[in-house]
Amino acid sequence: MSVHIAVDLGASSGRVMLGTAAPGVLHLEELHRFPNGPIPVNGGLVTDAVGLWQQVLVGLRAVARTNPGASTVAVDTWAVDYGLLAADGTLLGTPRHYRDPRTEGVAERVLARVPGAELYRRNGLQHLPFTTIYQLIAEADGPLLGAASDALLLPDLFGFWLSGVRGAEATNVSTTGLADVATGRWADDLVDLAELARTLLPPVHDPGTVLGTLRPDVLDATGLDPATRLVAVGSHDTASAVVAVPAADEDFAYIACGTWGLVGVELGQPVVSAESFAANFTNERGVDDRIRYLRNVMGLWVLQQCVAEWSARDRVDLGELLAAAAEVPPGGPVIDIDDARFLAPGPMVERVAAAVAESGRRPPGEPAEVVRCVLESLADAFARTVADAVRLSGHPVRVVHLVGGGARNALLCRLTANACGLPVVAGPVEATALGNVLVQARAAGDLSGSLEALRSLVRQTADLTTYVPDRTTAGVS
Repeated sequence: MSVHIAVDLGASSGRVMLGTAAPGVLHLEELHRFPNGPIPVNGGLVTDAVGLWQQVLVGLRAVARTNPGASTVAVDTWAVDYGLLAADGTLLGTPRHYRDPRTEGVAERVLARVPGAELYRRNGLQHLPFTTIYQLIAEADGPLLGAASDALLLPDLFGFWLSGVRGAEATNVSTTGLADVATGRWADDLVDLAELARTLLPPVHDPGTVLGTLRPDVLDATGLDPATRLVAVGSHDTASAVVAVPAADEDFAYIACGTWGLVGVELGQPVVSAESFAANFTNERGVDDRIRYLRNVMGLWVLQQCVAEWSARDRVDLGELLAAAAEVPPGGPVIDIDDARFLAPGPMVERVAAAVAESGRRPPGEPAEVVRCVLESLADAFARTVADAVRLSGHPVRVVHLVGGGARNALLCRLTANACGLPVVAGPVEATALGNVLVQARAAGDLSGSLEALRSLVRQTADLTTYVPDRTTAGVS
């Protein structure tokens, strides 16, 4: 049985995982985990891509010590961010983080030239001010873009450092705002709209493509087998997570819940109606050319920031906080968790209190009350988004699958079931890494079949918990 390496870089942490997959077998082992997050520099926010690369190498060395004959490796990360390369492959500057303020006002400049509804019909994306197209337009105000030969999305940047291959994986390409919603390939008119050189964007490849073997310097630095191959998977971490949704049929919604909450349904064709545009839904590519019809919800970011704020003053145990929040009576304040005030790092507890006060309710005082307010608000946003996805797509939903780190949060899962009025199946927690490994294993010939066949294997092997809505408090989806 082959061994596969999943390099999974999330917004708050990265990990190098070892996976095996075959009929009836799906196993994942974490070999190295490390923190990640935006780094403030000179009034902006950057991603320490070189530091992350060093951590990836640490993880790959750990793989080589235990499984030197690993068959394949693949990388997934968050979407929209990129690195600029010179013609000789040198990284030009430190990649900016999507929460960097440089894109403020850029989307408005673009929408003054092209109506938002027309842009939506072309790229199918919800309006987010940090989408790649806006980042690259902002980049034109600096010195680096003119010197760049290639703009590589982050997973493709790490793939280039691993193999020397310059390319762009389709699921992440679909998040950039520069791709045709119907084909999933770069759209010349959108590239021209951004006033970019068409040569800046590398060729697109699909998940499951074997890209090549590893560079000699990577082999020397890690001790991996020279036969190890780089495979393209769903390089947008949500695309990989959706592969590992353990659904038994098609009537499901998914919530990939980590720092962000990606909430939607899986479709065969995009939805670019006027109603979908007004509801700010996005159409992103999935593995096997599925459409991930979803809306970004703020996710656990607000809770993470509150916990970090409390931890800076005193020791905080998240488990104890959640247990205390579960004892807070229901019916407390609910805020708009997607309010733009919560996007940037900063005094999050104060922002939550201000949002509650503006609604005319008493602001939460104790940390447990803040946590309960945040999770109630997040569950409410999840439920509204699921209901909107059903209404706009016509896709029925009988069960909600919540995967990712949020699946560990029993209170959030219970509140989400109540808000949706539907069963919530929580798990797997490491859905992204599992989806990454599953696509590698299929490319290597260890597995075969459709996404449904891969999901059946997850369902057989994963640790899942079902939360049934409390009908005395549940909402109606």
